[in-house]
Amino acid sequence: MAVIDPAEEINALAGTLRSIQDVLDLDAMRKQIEELEARVAAPDLWDDPAKAQQVTSKLSHMQGELNRVENLVRRLDDLSVLFELAAEEADEETRAEADKELGQLKSDVGAMEVRTLLSGEYDAREALVTINAQAGGVDAASWAEMLLRMYLRWAERKNYATEVYDTSYAEEAGIKSATFTIKAPYAYGTLRGEHGTHRLVRISPYDNQGRRQTSFAGVDIVPVVEQTDHIEINEDELRVDVYRSSGPGGQGVNTTDSAVRITHLPSGIVVSCQNERSQLQNRASAMNVLQAKLLERKRQEEADKMSELRGATTTSWGTQIRNYVLHPYQIVKDLRTGTEAGNPSSVLDGELDEFIESEIRWMRRQESGAQ
Repeated sequence: MAVIDPAEEINALAGTLRSIQDVLDLDAMRKQIEELEARVAAPDLWDDPAKAQQVTSKLSHMQGELNRVENLVRRLDDLSVLFELAAEEADEETRAEADKELGQLKSDVGAMEVRTLLSGEYDAREALVTINAQAGGVDAASWAEMLLRMYLRWAERKNYATEVYDTSYAEEAGIKSATFTIKAPYAYGTLRGEHGTHRLVRISPYDNQGRRQTSFAGVDIVPVVEQTDHIEINEDELRVDVYRSSGPGGQGVNTTDSAVRITHLPSGIVVSCQNERSQLQNRASAMNVLQAKLLERKRQEEADKMSELRGATTTSWGTQIRNYVLHPYQIVKDLRTGTEAGNPSSVLDGELDEFIESEIRWMRRQESGAQ
């Protein structure tokens, strides 16, 4: 097998980095960071806490993006020097260190390149995630709760803020459903490929005969609405129910009927919120969730219409997308990209980046082919 010259690989990485810098437009990014820093320094910023959080989150994200690119450029420059030093000194230990760093740089540049693929209309938005238990009884409810933890851990690993709006607990174990937001720029574009059915195979902890059980849970990802979105909702088309918030096993977590469930009668969409203390706050949060769901419904209808005009088939992410097998062997495999991992426990603890990056590339290819 031919040995690849490190200089050629470094040149290839340098070319990829230049493309990334062109797409991200670092000069424009620096200018926007300056503008955001000025807004953060304004004395009245926190008069509107929600807006302040949005501004500070965007600033933190953009600073992080800029630092990542600049760090990659520095590391690539240092790597060239390290290879030259290893060659001049005929130092095998330094050469091994350089080879290791080259492999890590390939991975890190590849991950940064994925970010440049997030150019869809709503990709820069925060994400609204809903998880529902599907077929599989109590195991499905348990599986839905495992998925909830997986995504919250993924967000925690990246220091992304989250807010759980509603959790509906199952009677025996697990959850029937949960809705939460991931409050980070590009969260929707990053996670939208997770939309679909996730399948778990394991020995059921709820079966006294220790039999293997297959269970399913659905993950729904939509972009969070912004003030510029126009989603008209007629109050006459809403049914609003209030009820008492509850925790696992039916234990009361609130002594008043403050939880709110809203049904949008024309579409049949039902949303609920019970995380706030007041009925008014829960209603406002539930309306935000409903607007996001209706925005995604409108976007999908428009995409279907355009597909019909082009004579193209509509790509749907809403099918079974990933298998998590814990018995008789251990593997997590994505059915679209072929990406797999032999460590389900790490994946379920939030190590999703390999799967997410490969599905972003896969979706981009699918969308390019449909155009």
